[in-house]
Amino acid sequence: MVSELHVPAAGGRRAPAPPPEADARRAPAWSPRSPGHAGLSVRGLVVRYDAGRGGATTAVAGVDLDVAVGEVVALLGASGSGKSSLLRAVAGLEPAVAGTIGWDGRDVVGVPVHERGFGLMFQDGQLFPHRSVAGNVAYGLAMAGVPRALRRRRVGELLELVGLPGYGARAVSTLSGGQAQRVALARSLAPAPQLLLLDEPLSALDRGLREHLTGELHDILRATGTTALYVTHDHDEAFTVADRVAVMADGLIAQVAGPGELWRAPVSREVAAFLGYGPFLPAVAAGGLARTVLGPVSVAGERGPVLVGLGPGALHLAEGGAGDGTPLTVAATRFRRGHTEVAVTLPDGQTAVALAGPAAQVGAQVRVRLDPAGVVVVPAGEDARA
Repeated sequence: MVSELHVPAAGGRRAPAPPPEADARRAPAWSPRSPGHAGLSVRGLVVRYDAGRGGATTAVAGVDLDVAVGEVVALLGASGSGKSSLLRAVAGLEPAVAGTIGWDGRDVVGVPVHERGFGLMFQDGQLFPHRSVAGNVAYGLAMAGVPRALRRRRVGELLELVGLPGYGARAVSTLSGGQAQRVALARSLAPAPQLLLLDEPLSALDRGLREHLTGELHDILRATGTTALYVTHDHDEAFTVADRVAVMADGLIAQVAGPGELWRAPVSREVAAFLGYGPFLPAVAAGGLARTVLGPVSVAGERGPVLVGLGPGALHLAEGGAGDGTPLTVAATRFRRGHTEVAVTLPDGQTAVALAGPAAQVGAQVRVRLDPAGVVVVPAGEDARA
């Protein structure tokens, strides 16, 4: 029997221990969370789909990615970027045309889905409607041959961990969307998978609930020491849940970094624009400064043509005298989550957003101040305009 390991979770909850080893004939190819393994290692992975008439669409175009044991990595990208195809290939749900998918130093490309020891959680949860909450959570344990008493104990521990103590007897049809996803998470964690694969698990929920559950998911994954690959198109969700974020575009990984580093230092205009920077102001870096139409920005090491991307809050309406800020025209105003924003027309014709007081009026001349801390500097390319 595997020794019990309880890890304190947020809010005083305790993470349940992994279940005891099941009968060897019904166990996964490797024991759950075997010590000393190297985690996930993807090399040169290619996934293609038949496009008809002899054609093919490449969804994943030669990706390399590592996920260390106990690490949570988010795959962040727009629709069609290849993030879900990559996750499905790791799960074994899509065939790999080329490349390797390694776990514990072994290539699992030829290993069936049910023998990889990986857990799956999808957008709709895919709960069994004919089973109770407890029956759903216990399903994987029953398939692994875990004794009934131990199943009951682990189900109870997991329901408490996800904030649903006492819900075991409930029918899944009586659950709210958020409760159903908590049950789906508990079911995914029940067999203590070596790797948990989550594909847009919160995208069907409303914004407020999604933001609340994102924080809880962060705590639960760390309380259980779960190694996870997490697909999402939501920046805030990725930054909250993940230790590192991999931005995908056109079937490739454009950048992998911790959330803070990724936000502060995107490697390209494409990555910066996807994260929410823009418009981009052309500038020439020299002498430690990049001079833009809105003022200078400090740069470190860059020389020559660059682009300065404006982030949220990079521009503010100046409240000083006539010489403070750049004079611009207000094109539109809007109220968003506790503050007023104005769209202003820049000297080069682009439109940017500035934070403002409630008195700004469309058509008015205002003076706008650039906050250098709210911008990023990226290399200039052929697509210099946003």
